[in-house]
Amino acid sequence: MTLFLQRLFDGLTLGAIYAVVAVALVLIFKATTLINFAQGELAMFGAFIAYVISVEQGVNIWLAIPIAMAISAVLGATVERVLIRPFDPSNPLPVVLITLGLFLILNAVAGEIWNYQPRAFPSLFPDGPDDFVSIGGARLFYDGIGTWFMLGGILVALWVALTKTKIGLAFRAVSSNSESSALVGIKTGRTLMFGWALACSFGTLGASLVAPRLFLQPNMMASLLIFSFAAAALGGLDSLPGAAVGGIVIGLIQSLLVGYLGDWEPLAFLRNLSLAVAFVVILVVLSFKPSGMFGTTRVERV
Repeated sequence: MTLFLQRLFDGLTLGAIYAVVAVALVLIFKATTLINFAQGELAMFGAFIAYVISVEQGVNIWLAIPIAMAISAVLGATVERVLIRPFDPSNPLPVVLITLGLFLILNAVAGEIWNYQPRAFPSLFPDGPDDFVSIGGARLFYDGIGTWFMLGGILVALWVALTKTKIGLAFRAVSSNSESSALVGIKTGRTLMFGWALACSFGTLGASLVAPRLFLQPNMMASLLIFSFAAAALGGLDSLPGAAVGGIVIGLIQSLLVGYLGDWEPLAFLRNLSLAVAFVVILVVLSFKPSGMFGTTRVERV
């Protein structure tokens, strides 16, 4: 029971981190119906900005991360305005290629500026060996509890922003039908810029939450992004609550399913194949329920 509880707590913490990044992916997909392959690198770049502000400039981490989120929001808005908006939204190929190119560029720029040496990133929450609550013999660490509350705060903030503000309502309208929104006077370009800014901002927060665990370096988001893709696909690529639920499920699968199966000698190789499990989840979801658990099923007239 102690082992089960420990793996449960670990899975929920991992799932909350995946969910934060998955929410950012869903925001972009809702706006453009496209996957932003540069999301992880944009988040990584934002985490490096937070590191510079906090560690190199001596600003408290609780202030450094919001500043980095604001800078990331400006970066995301600039990417949408300069690189995404000039292309025809009905032709997804150029935008996909742009995000893939941006992925490579940001990774190379970060490596050139900060090199590939792993750096210790300050945690938002106490993360020492004694900073935990013991439940049934298992250790529930304070940084895990803080991550759960952070995910809840993000979902509440997004709900308020998208349902109680004018720009949020406009974003929902554009994500539903951009042509009709333009006809009723909504400035679709400015609204999509808001979506990109919001996604990059929350992506930076997700990278800042995971950086103390993985150490900060330009390639740190590669595997995390795959798990977050799986979470978004499982929950529904156009559902923010679905992304949160999908992240929790992927975290539990990684911790419980892979953990227990890996303890069985014939399947011990699974301990090193958690990324493969994420790919399997994506394939299964796309094969049997492409819209995910909470996504909107598209109906086409023929």
